[in-house]
Amino acid sequence: MSDKPSVLFVCVHNAGRSQMAAGWLRHFAADTVEVRSAGSAPAETVNPAAVEAMREVGIDITDQTPKLLEYATAESSDVIVTMGCGDTCPVFPGKRYEDWKLDDPAGKGVDAVRPIRDEIRARVEKLLTELRPTV
Repeated sequence: MSDKPSVLFVCVHNAGRSQMAAGWLRHFAADTVEVRSAGSAPAETVNPAAVEAMREVGIDITDQTPKLLEYATAESSDVIVTMGCGDTCPVFPGKRYEDWKLDDPAGKGVDAVRPIRDEIRARVEKLLTELRPTV
């Protein structure tokens, strides 16, 4: 059992928003937070525009793969952040939830993904300041 908090980012395909959020949190928190991401209907690969947008800011998410949201992963997470996936994301009692309304980068080019990336960065930074007292 780990003493560090765990954060699970969830979006339907686990290919864009949740992968960028996980990349930002890994970047800012290093090993002080356990970072997870998953989706209710994972895609085959991470969105190439999301990969490129993150590469532009020095964060490499090329080693990430979309993962299926599993009950045990959510159950063992301290914070669950859903990203515009609505009713497809299950609710687990006793967890801290945040629902981040963000545009879906699916099918968009890197120019359209940059503002989404930057909004996610701001939200991850805020979340991390809230987690810091326990880190």
